[in-house]
Amino acid sequence: MRLALLGDPHGWHLQQLVRAAVGRGHEPSIVAWPTVTASLGGTAGEHHGPPELAAADTVIVRTMPAGSLEEVILRMDILGRIAATGTRVINHPRSLEVAIDKYLSLARISAAGLPVPRTVVVQRPDDLQAAWEMLGGDAVSKPLFGSRGRGIERLDSAAAVDTAAATLAEGRIGYLQEFVPHDGWDVRILLVGDRVFAMRRIATGDWRMNLARGARPEPFAPPTEWVQLARGAASAVGTEVAGVDLLPTHAGGVVVLEVNGVPGWRGLQTVCGDDIATAVIDLAVQPT
Repeated sequence: MRLALLGDPHGWHLQQLVRAAVGRGHEPSIVAWPTVTASLGGTAGEHHGPPELAAADTVIVRTMPAGSLEEVILRMDILGRIAATGTRVINHPRSLEVAIDKYLSLARISAAGLPVPRTVVVQRPDDLQAAWEMLGGDAVSKPLFGSRGRGIERLDSAAAVDTAAATLAEGRIGYLQEFVPHDGWDVRILLVGDRVFAMRRIATGDWRMNLARGARPEPFAPPTEWVQLARGAASAVGTEVAGVDLLPTHAGGVVVLEVNGVPGWRGLQTVCGDDIATAVIDLAVQPT
């Protein structure tokens, strides 16, 4: 099967996917985002490039790089048009749009009846102050779009809220979640179709539990109900491949923090002992 792997040509994940695809007897091609084009009209009708992308049976989206609003919209539009031709795209473009937007994805997860932290989204500095007070005077501020713990700050003082409000005055969105007391670790459950991979992330010197922030991965066998919770969250977002972050609370429950539609697995790979890239390839070539 011809596979187009869309992302950073030098990235570790793409190299792993190439190795796995070749090992399974498939034909992988790496396509860098800036090379993607579309053309309309004439006798050829609608066409997408480069040729490796146009000829692919399945497209695997490995990265969704930052860019201008025009770039992001165009890339998602082209992915949508490729999917409309019948080419399989993993994850589906609509699910990527939902997963990238923290508010929309969490709204869908909450609407599915799954537990999430109390969350408030505002556009005015005064409303940010009111939201912080409503959340008990201790909240986590996150960028609406973002990953790897970038831009996440804890607002546990009036001074911190004033700093965040100044940023909000520059035209940004305020996305606040209540700070959920925890024991310094959370769980990443990676779903690849029917396959489940999991790890526990232990915070080291930082309250944030992102591996990019120095957290330590550990092997972890999640309870069945946690896996079901992760599956429900991924289903609400519409992802086939999903990194679902769960946070156990001091009260004995667990909340869904977010669903990542383009999840990494480099750290997870070191503790789970499974070949995750091959699982992704096997999913990509399954009949739909």
